Amino acid sequence: MSDTSHTAPATWRNGALIRLRQITRVYQEGSLEVLALRGVDLDVAEGEFSALAGPSGSGKTTLLNIIGVLDHPSSGRVEVAGQDIGRLTKGDAADFRLDNVGFIFQAYNLVPVLTAYENAEFTLLLRGVPVAERKERVMPLLDKVGLADMKDRKPHELSGGQQQRIAVVRALATQPAIVLADEPTANLDSDTSAGLLDLMLELNQELKTTFLFSTHDPVVIQRARRVIRLLDGRVTGTEAIAAD
Repeated sequence: MSDTSHTAPATWRNGALIRLRQITRVYQEGSLEVLALRGVDLDVAEGEFSALAGPSGSGKTTLLNIIGVLDHPSSGRVEVAGQDIGRLTKGDAADFRLDNVGFIFQAYNLVPVLTAYENAEFTLLLRGVPVAERKERVMPLLDKVGLADMKDRKPHELSGGQQQRIAVVRALATQPAIVLADEPTANLDSDTSAGLLDLMLELNQELKTTFLFSTHDPVVIQRARRVIRLLDGRVTGTEAIAAD
Protein backbone atom coordinates (compact mmCIF):
# COMPACT_ATOMS: atom_id res chain seq x y z
CA MET A 1 0.00 0.00 0.00
CA SER A 2 1.18 3.51 -0.76
CA ASP A 3 -0.90 6.08 1.08
CA THR A 4 0.92 9.30 1.82
CA SER A 5 -2.04 11.27 3.14
CA HIS A 6 -4.93 10.60 5.46
CA THR A 7 -8.23 12.41 5.51
CA ALA A 8 -10.96 11.21 7.84
CA PRO A 9 -14.47 10.97 6.39
CA ALA A 10 -16.14 14.38 6.35
CA THR A 11 -19.36 13.33 8.07
CA TRP A 12 -20.56 10.56 10.34
CA ARG A 13 -23.96 8.97 10.03
CA ASN A 14 -26.48 10.38 12.51
CA GLY A 15 -23.65 12.27 14.22
CA ALA A 16 -22.07 9.04 15.54
CA LEU A 17 -18.53 8.03 14.70
CA ILE A 18 -19.22 4.50 16.01
CA ARG A 19 -22.71 3.00 15.73
CA LEU A 20 -23.52 -0.52 16.95
CA ARG A 21 -26.93 -2.13 16.67
CA GLN A 22 -27.91 -5.46 18.25
CA ILE A 23 -24.36 -6.82 18.23
CA THR A 24 -23.91 -10.41 19.31
CA ARG A 25 -20.74 -12.49 19.31
CA VAL A 26 -20.78 -16.23 19.83
CA TYR A 27 -17.59 -18.26 20.25
CA GLN A 28 -17.38 -21.99 19.92
CA GLU A 29 -15.32 -23.68 22.65
CA GLY A 30 -15.38 -27.38 21.94
CA SER A 31 -19.02 -28.43 22.05
CA LEU A 32 -20.01 -25.31 23.98
CA GLU A 33 -21.21 -21.97 22.63
CA VAL A 34 -20.02 -18.92 24.58
CA LEU A 35 -22.12 -15.78 24.12
CA ALA A 36 -19.62 -12.96 24.59
CA LEU A 37 -21.91 -10.11 23.47
CA ARG A 38 -25.68 -10.08 23.80
CA GLY A 39 -27.52 -7.50 21.69
CA VAL A 40 -25.27 -4.48 22.27
CA ASP A 41 -26.53 -1.08 21.10
CA LEU A 42 -24.04 1.78 21.37
CA ASP A 43 -23.26 5.15 19.76
CA VAL A 44 -19.93 6.94 20.26
CA ALA A 45 -19.58 10.50 19.01
CA GLU A 46 -16.50 12.01 17.40
CA GLY A 47 -14.07 13.35 19.99
CA GLU A 48 -15.32 11.28 22.94
CA PHE A 49 -12.98 10.10 25.70
CA SER A 50 -14.93 7.11 26.94
CA ALA A 51 -14.38 3.91 28.87
CA LEU A 52 -15.97 0.48 28.54
CA ALA A 53 -15.99 -0.59 32.18
CA GLY A 54 -16.72 -4.00 33.61
CA PRO A 55 -15.18 -7.11 35.16
CA SER A 56 -13.13 -9.65 33.24
CA GLY A 57 -15.36 -11.61 30.88
CA SER A 58 -17.92 -8.82 30.49
CA GLY A 59 -17.23 -8.42 26.76
CA LYS A 60 -15.06 -5.28 26.75
CA THR A 61 -12.18 -6.62 24.65
CA THR A 62 -14.53 -8.42 22.27
CA LEU A 63 -16.41 -5.18 21.67
CA LEU A 64 -13.19 -3.25 21.01
CA ASN A 65 -12.01 -5.94 18.60
CA ILE A 66 -15.25 -5.69 16.64
CA ILE A 67 -15.05 -1.89 16.45
CA GLY A 68 -11.42 -2.17 15.32
CA VAL A 69 -12.28 -4.83 12.70
CA LEU A 70 -10.04 -7.38 14.38
CA ASP A 71 -13.15 -9.53 14.83
CA HIS A 72 -16.64 -9.66 13.33
CA PRO A 73 -20.01 -9.90 15.08
CA SER A 74 -22.08 -13.04 14.82
CA SER A 75 -25.07 -10.81 14.16
CA GLY A 76 -25.96 -7.12 14.17
CA ARG A 77 -24.69 -4.07 12.34
CA VAL A 78 -21.47 -2.12 12.96
CA GLU A 79 -20.82 1.26 11.37
CA VAL A 80 -17.51 3.00 11.98
CA ALA A 81 -16.57 6.27 10.29
CA GLY A 82 -19.68 5.98 8.14
CA GLN A 83 -18.92 2.50 6.80
CA ASP A 84 -20.67 -0.79 7.39
CA ILE A 85 -17.51 -2.59 8.46
CA GLY A 86 -19.27 -5.93 8.82
CA ARG A 87 -19.34 -6.11 5.02
CA LEU A 88 -15.63 -5.47 4.46
CA THR A 89 -13.46 -8.14 2.89
CA LYS A 90 -10.37 -9.24 4.81
CA GLY A 91 -8.13 -6.98 2.70
CA ASP A 92 -10.48 -4.00 2.96
CA ALA A 93 -10.73 -4.52 6.72
CA ALA A 94 -6.92 -4.35 6.99
CA ASP A 95 -6.88 -1.14 4.94
CA PHE A 96 -9.67 0.33 7.07
CA ARG A 97 -7.75 -0.38 10.28
CA LEU A 98 -4.60 1.14 8.85
CA ASP A 99 -6.37 4.33 7.78
CA ASN A 100 -8.83 4.89 10.62
CA VAL A 101 -7.89 3.10 13.84
CA GLY A 102 -5.00 3.37 16.27
CA PHE A 103 -4.51 0.57 18.80
CA ILE A 104 -2.97 0.68 22.29
CA PHE A 105 -2.56 -2.72 23.97
CA GLN A 106 -1.79 -3.58 27.58
CA ALA A 107 1.23 -5.61 26.41
CA TYR A 108 2.55 -2.56 24.44
CA ASN A 109 3.24 -4.72 21.33
CA LEU A 110 6.48 -2.93 20.50
CA VAL A 111 8.96 -4.60 18.16
CA PRO A 112 11.98 -5.53 20.33
CA VAL A 113 14.64 -4.98 17.64
CA LEU A 114 13.39 -1.52 16.70
CA THR A 115 14.17 1.75 18.45
CA ALA A 116 11.52 3.85 20.15
CA TYR A 117 11.39 6.11 17.10
CA GLU A 118 11.18 3.18 14.68
CA ASN A 119 8.34 1.65 16.70
CA ALA A 120 6.52 4.98 16.77
CA GLU A 121 6.76 5.41 12.98
CA PHE A 122 6.01 1.77 12.15
CA THR A 123 2.38 2.17 11.07
CA LEU A 124 3.29 5.19 8.95
CA LEU A 125 5.98 3.07 7.31
CA LEU A 126 3.36 0.43 6.48
CA ARG A 127 1.26 3.13 4.85
CA GLY A 128 4.13 4.23 2.63
CA VAL A 129 4.48 7.68 4.17
CA PRO A 130 7.77 9.32 3.09
CA VAL A 131 10.68 9.59 5.54
CA ALA A 132 10.45 13.36 6.01
CA GLU A 133 6.71 13.28 6.70
CA ARG A 134 7.13 10.41 9.17
CA LYS A 135 9.65 12.49 11.09
CA GLU A 136 7.35 15.55 11.02
CA ARG A 137 4.56 13.52 12.56
CA VAL A 138 6.50 11.41 15.06
CA MET A 139 9.03 13.79 16.60
CA PRO A 140 6.52 16.38 17.92
CA LEU A 141 4.54 13.56 19.54
CA LEU A 142 7.67 12.04 21.08
CA ASP A 143 8.48 15.47 22.44
CA LYS A 144 4.92 15.80 23.73
CA VAL A 145 5.21 12.56 25.71
CA GLY A 146 8.67 13.50 27.00
CA LEU A 147 10.62 10.84 25.09
CA ALA A 148 12.29 12.72 22.26
CA ASP A 149 15.68 12.25 23.90
CA MET A 150 15.07 8.48 24.17
CA LYS A 151 14.15 7.92 20.53
CA ASP A 152 17.16 5.68 19.88
CA ARG A 153 16.55 3.33 22.80
CA LYS A 154 15.20 -0.17 22.32
CA PRO A 155 12.09 -1.26 24.26
CA HIS A 156 14.11 -3.23 26.84
CA GLU A 157 15.90 0.03 27.72
CA LEU A 158 12.61 1.75 28.58
CA SER A 159 10.32 1.46 31.60
CA GLY A 160 6.81 0.09 31.24
CA GLY A 161 5.33 3.58 31.30
CA GLN A 162 7.79 4.78 28.66
CA GLN A 163 6.98 1.82 26.43
CA GLN A 164 3.28 2.53 26.73
CA ARG A 165 3.88 6.18 25.81
CA ILE A 166 5.67 4.99 22.66
CA ALA A 167 2.61 2.87 21.92
CA VAL A 168 0.45 6.00 22.32
CA VAL A 169 2.65 7.90 19.86
CA ARG A 170 2.45 5.02 17.37
CA ALA A 171 -1.35 5.04 17.66
CA LEU A 172 -1.62 8.81 17.18
CA ALA A 173 1.01 9.32 14.48
CA THR A 174 -1.34 8.21 11.71
CA GLN A 175 -3.90 10.80 12.83
CA PRO A 176 -6.61 8.12 13.19
CA ALA A 177 -10.29 8.80 13.63
CA ILE A 178 -10.35 6.44 16.62
CA VAL A 179 -7.88 5.19 19.22
CA LEU A 180 -8.89 1.91 20.86
CA ALA A 181 -7.05 1.12 24.09
CA ASP A 182 -7.44 -2.34 25.64
CA GLU A 183 -6.58 -2.22 29.36
CA PRO A 184 -3.74 0.25 28.65
CA THR A 185 -2.82 0.71 32.32
CA ALA A 186 -2.94 -2.95 33.36
CA ASN A 187 0.84 -3.29 33.67
CA LEU A 188 1.53 0.16 35.15
CA ASP A 189 1.64 1.48 38.70
CA SER A 190 -1.00 3.99 39.79
CA ASP A 191 1.16 7.11 39.40
CA THR A 192 2.34 6.10 35.92
CA SER A 193 -1.23 5.20 34.95
CA ALA A 194 -2.51 8.58 36.08
CA GLY A 195 0.19 10.43 34.15
CA LEU A 196 -0.48 8.42 30.99
CA LEU A 197 -4.24 9.01 31.20
CA ASP A 198 -3.74 12.74 31.75
CA LEU A 199 -1.52 12.80 28.67
CA MET A 200 -4.07 10.97 26.52
CA LEU A 201 -6.86 13.26 27.74
CA GLU A 202 -4.74 16.26 26.80
CA LEU A 203 -4.10 14.82 23.34
CA ASN A 204 -7.80 14.04 22.98
CA GLN A 205 -8.66 17.66 23.72
CA GLU A 206 -5.95 19.07 21.43
CA LEU A 207 -6.35 16.70 18.47
CA LYS A 208 -10.08 15.85 18.86
CA THR A 209 -9.21 12.17 18.45
CA THR A 210 -11.84 9.76 19.75
CA PHE A 211 -10.55 7.50 22.54
CA LEU A 212 -12.38 4.36 23.65
CA PHE A 213 -10.86 2.28 26.46
CA SER A 214 -11.67 -1.10 27.90
CA THR A 215 -10.85 -1.15 31.58
CA HIS A 216 -11.71 -2.03 35.13
CA ASP A 217 -9.05 0.38 36.43
CA PRO A 218 -10.50 3.18 38.63
CA VAL A 219 -7.76 5.54 37.36
CA VAL A 220 -9.12 5.24 33.82
CA ILE A 221 -12.76 5.37 34.88
CA GLN A 222 -12.19 8.54 36.93
CA ARG A 223 -10.72 10.36 33.90
CA ALA A 224 -13.24 9.20 31.30
CA ARG A 225 -15.83 11.69 30.11
CA ARG A 226 -18.33 8.87 29.65
CA VAL A 227 -18.40 5.45 31.28
CA ILE A 228 -20.21 2.63 29.48
CA ARG A 229 -20.92 -0.26 31.87
CA LEU A 230 -20.83 -3.84 30.60
CA LEU A 231 -21.79 -7.02 32.38
CA ASP A 232 -22.17 -10.49 30.89
CA GLY A 233 -21.99 -9.15 27.34
CA ARG A 234 -24.65 -6.47 27.79
CA VAL A 235 -24.53 -2.69 28.20
CA THR A 236 -26.10 -2.12 31.61
CA GLY A 237 -25.83 1.66 31.67
CA THR A 238 -23.87 4.75 30.70
CA GLU A 239 -22.72 7.69 32.78
CA ALA A 240 -21.63 11.05 31.40
CA ILE A 241 -19.00 12.79 33.52
CA ALA A 242 -18.58 16.56 33.32
CA ALA A 243 -15.12 17.94 32.59
CA ASP A 244 -13.38 19.65 35.50
